[in-house]
Amino acid sequence: MKIYKNVTLDVLMRVGADMIIVNVTYIAGLLIRSLWRVPGADNQAAETLVLHLVQVYGETFWLLTLLTVIVYSLSGFYSRGRYYDSRFKLLVILQAVSLAYVFFGFALYLITAREWLVPPPRAALLISWLLTLSATISARWWAQLWRLVMEREAPTLRKPKYDERIKHVLVIGGAGYIGSVLCRKLLERGYSVRVLDAFLYGRQSLGDLTRHPRFTVIEGDSREVSAVFKAMSDMDAVVHLGELVGDPACALDEKLTLEINLAATRMVAEAAKGCGVQRFVYASSCSVYGASAEILDERSALNPVSLYARAKIGAEQILRGLNDSEFHPVILRFATVYGLSPRPRFDVVVNLLTAKAVCQGEITIFGGDQWRPFVHVMDAAQAIVLSLEAPLVSVKAGSFNVGSDEQNYTIAQIGELIHRVIPDTKVVNRGDDTDQRNYHVSFARIRRELGFKAQFTVEDGVKEIEAAVRKGEIKNYQDFAHNNYQTLSDAGNLLSARSRHISNLYEVPPAPETETLPFVRVRSA
Repeated sequence: MKIYKNVTLDVLMRVGADMIIVNVTYIAGLLIRSLWRVPGADNQAAETLVLHLVQVYGETFWLLTLLTVIVYSLSGFYSRGRYYDSRFKLLVILQAVSLAYVFFGFALYLITAREWLVPPPRAALLISWLLTLSATISARWWAQLWRLVMEREAPTLRKPKYDERIKHVLVIGGAGYIGSVLCRKLLERGYSVRVLDAFLYGRQSLGDLTRHPRFTVIEGDSREVSAVFKAMSDMDAVVHLGELVGDPACALDEKLTLEINLAATRMVAEAAKGCGVQRFVYASSCSVYGASAEILDERSALNPVSLYARAKIGAEQILRGLNDSEFHPVILRFATVYGLSPRPRFDVVVNLLTAKAVCQGEITIFGGDQWRPFVHVMDAAQAIVLSLEAPLVSVKAGSFNVGSDEQNYTIAQIGELIHRVIPDTKVVNRGDDTDQRNYHVSFARIRRELGFKAQFTVEDGVKEIEAAVRKGEIKNYQDFAHNNYQTLSDAGNLLSARSRHISNLYEVPPAPETETLPFVRVRSA
């Protein structure tokens, strides 16, 4: 079994090249021997000799080929044996070629002694041995010279590392709302997945994956340098979902938010760059647009109205600053996410209002005229997969709004949609609105450049949440584990999160006056 595992395409190509060399030089040896005898003979005799040698080759080439493959393999040609890769390489090649021809001559003697075939002339074997030896050494020398030229003198001609297929993906925050869906998608597509998570909201979302052969988990905080570097080892790409999410949760402790959503993100990105990870996917938010009456795209001005949004903008700026020829961050600005996940959330508007409609028969809308874009959690995870699989030239250092134009709704329209799906629901509009966010977003770029198309609608999400609640799959939508703000509001959880701080050098910045945000300041000594 071990032998088969070592037979790679590269090995097969090298075996094929050597066999071509052996057979071409064997033919050349036979032809040279025939030319040696032809002068002075009549044309008929010369033609007879050539036909004889052609017959000899046709009857014996398979034996020489088989013996050469065996001897070369045992000599370490294809397994890169210790002596073959040392300064004794020429001696190993000399020995292997010579043994192959000795065994060939001995096998021919045994076979022709029984008159099974006519052996080639001994002079032809000697000439073929010399030609094979010279060609084999020359081929190795030329390959080595070519590698030196490609590596030292023409690096621009080499195939870039980022064109290699990503196989191993680290998902920071993989037990979360989007992360737990993403992990399953990646495993289904054949990736090896590693999760780094502090499990602040529990570990149940990954329970059925723990036995998967391509899935591993490291429990740790994104602020812990040792945990980050341990998780980063041997990874081809990193997806960073491990931040505090939502305006209310982030507003609970501004210093903690800056540590996790800004300082830790910088450290994680720098660690990824230092470890040679080239593709780094960062989960940002359409909240960065804040409040605007225009239709917004990735080039629109940013107008954050919360610490959560300001930290996202700061993290985006940090990542763009790290972008270079070896490190390529991809920024995904997610619309408001909805839908079922192995780690359910009911602090997002569609899920919360649907659960209230099912359980209480009434939903309350505050204001209602403010616009929001929406995207199903499955589609959000699919956008991450696309950003990992797209050619790097399409995504490097780019920002993409993640959602669909058809799913821009006002909050009042969301209430009406839920009422259509669940007709017994009473919709109460309170009129007063304390939420300043208002953004109608264009998703043309991700559709055009990555081929992203949402597969789910808000109506689909409402129906699946309704079904899960009615069937008892969601036993209590008000459980703290389903709400980021309520989980962090617990004194014990908040103390636990605070205890893993990076340092005491960070202080809360003032509210920014412009888009350029100096988020982290070092206290003077």
